[in-house]
Amino acid sequence: MLKIENIHKTFFPGSVNEKRALQGVSLTLNDGDFATVIGSNGAGKSTLLNAIAGAFPIDQGRISIDGVDVSHMPEYERAKYIGRVFQDPMKGTAGKMMIEENLALASWRGRRLGLNWSFKAERTAQFKEALKELDLGLEDRMSAHVGLLSGGQRQAVTLLMATLVKPKLLLLDEHTAALDPKTAEKVLRLTERLVNADRLTTLMITHNMRDALRFGNRLIMMHQGRIVVDVKAEEKANLTVPDLLGLFEKGAGVVTDEMLLS
Repeated sequence: MLKIENIHKTFFPGSVNEKRALQGVSLTLNDGDFATVIGSNGAGKSTLLNAIAGAFPIDQGRISIDGVDVSHMPEYERAKYIGRVFQDPMKGTAGKMMIEENLALASWRGRRLGLNWSFKAERTAQFKEALKELDLGLEDRMSAHVGLLSGGQRQAVTLLMATLVKPKLLLLDEHTAALDPKTAEKVLRLTERLVNADRLTTLMITHNMRDALRFGNRLIMMHQGRIVVDVKAEEKANLTVPDLLGLFEKGAGVVTDEMLLS
């Protein structure tokens, strides 16, 4: 479970560049919820994910994951609870390390690394089986350096690393935005399969309203650092894009050109 209570974040306070990025955001995700998050640029979507991950301190409020208050916990300590995939396929993996080495590191999330962290035959077999599920032929390229993979392949490996040890919370920050449409669709389908298989509690940011409607059981829309729409379960399943625009206009009082083009 993720519980966010009245969190605020202002960047450059008191200066001409002051930006009130989060303004009293409260949100609860129950175990197994898969929520898509949508909103125009500057709405606070990525700021919300960064706040949850601990990339910066919040000004006020409380964040708890699985009942643990992580509000003042440093990012590296929160990592044992969180799996994360970034928009940039170059993030989240070590490009100069082999696929197997990256997976070995991911398999130790939340544990202290020792001298035997790297390879064991049974773990190699486990990694190979997990890679086979990606259906990208990577199970036969485990010794390849991750930096040599295509963007889609690298993002698929990052997604696998983020879920190899079941996280309490999976954060997906527009993780298909840098991919071509065909590859993005494949990564989205893989995401859905991995999330559903382990009922992972997930927050997925997207700019695409159709994807926001297609995936998950919850839809959240943000505007100017606030949540303006929160649609659940059956209500979400029956929504269309025009319905969504209507809800956003009602909640935010405006529909941006950017959203019309999504």
